[in-house]
Amino acid sequence: MLLQLALIGIGVALLPLSMVYFSREPSKHRKLAAVTVALTFELIMFGAFTRLTDSGLGCPDWPGCYGQANPLQSHADIRAAEIAMPTGPVTVQKAWIEMIHRYLAMSVGLLIIAQVVLAWKKRRETGISPWLPTFLLFFVCLQGAFGKWTVTMKLQPIIVTSHLLLAMGLLALLAAALEQQRPRTMITTAKAVSLVWPARIALILVFMQIALGGWVSTNYAALACHDYPLCQGSWMPAMDFGHGFSLWRQLGQTVSGEYLPFAALVAIHWVHRNFALLVMVAVLYTTWNAARVAEFSRLARYLAIAIGLQLAIGISTVFFAWPLLLAVLHNGGAAALVLLLSMLNYRVQQARRAVDD
Repeated sequence: MLLQLALIGIGVALLPLSMVYFSREPSKHRKLAAVTVALTFELIMFGAFTRLTDSGLGCPDWPGCYGQANPLQSHADIRAAEIAMPTGPVTVQKAWIEMIHRYLAMSVGLLIIAQVVLAWKKRRETGISPWLPTFLLFFVCLQGAFGKWTVTMKLQPIIVTSHLLLAMGLLALLAAALEQQRPRTMITTAKAVSLVWPARIALILVFMQIALGGWVSTNYAALACHDYPLCQGSWMPAMDFGHGFSLWRQLGQTVSGEYLPFAALVAIHWVHRNFALLVMVAVLYTTWNAARVAEFSRLARYLAIAIGLQLAIGISTVFFAWPLLLAVLHNGGAAALVLLLSMLNYRVQQARRAVDD
């Protein structure tokens, strides 16, 4: 089974690798880094689709599906589980969604291995340190471990949320690896250097908001507030923060094993939606200052668009009762903010080093 899985992963990775190989881009390493970022972004989007369609346990074992490399080989077991529980976590469709997610994850891992090999091979020619791609390999293995625990620990909220945060962290590191391959431009203006802390704080707050959003999704609290800007018709509805933010517990349960009260779900949703306002202010402040630096102006425009769309999509999910398409796009918007802010932080740090030197 493991050999079959490896061959499938290689097969999926061949398409992006061929794009790199046949590209007219002068730097194959830069093209490989860009393709890896793009595929990881797609993987995050498909991971959201997997979670939001309740397909996370479509194959209740790991890394295969009922001990096989693909749902075709384990069709009889999947079909039996589906007949026994038609609305349960295991169906043929959910099994395919879950396994496609795993195949994409394996292909990202292979692309990162290719980056590591190329980085060490070209380190003297390019003068670029290979340690960031090497750390990426460790990081993607850690992410794979959390992917396994997501299944084996039956979608425990803290594990699933950590899996999401690690995915976003991987995207941020891949963005840095991509920036590392860009031709260096000397930016020494005081305005650029003044962005060091605003850009850092904005990225940290975005990650905190992603953690809160993951907590909403993994606890199925998205529909706890059906109106906006009020929640349950009130600015301060009845909320249970203690149970809502108890981290180590099973899905839908309190620490003591009782059913999670609805007030806990309201607390989770309320914190996420209100923390979004702080994130918006921080990102817009950073964007406004970045727009005043010519070298950052394009990134600033993209950030302004991303935060505007993210806010609009987030509010729309409430009014339209969390439709699947908008929910997936909301995850994509979060990933876009992480990507853009990570690129901005890297460039700001370059400017700071240039001034210090």
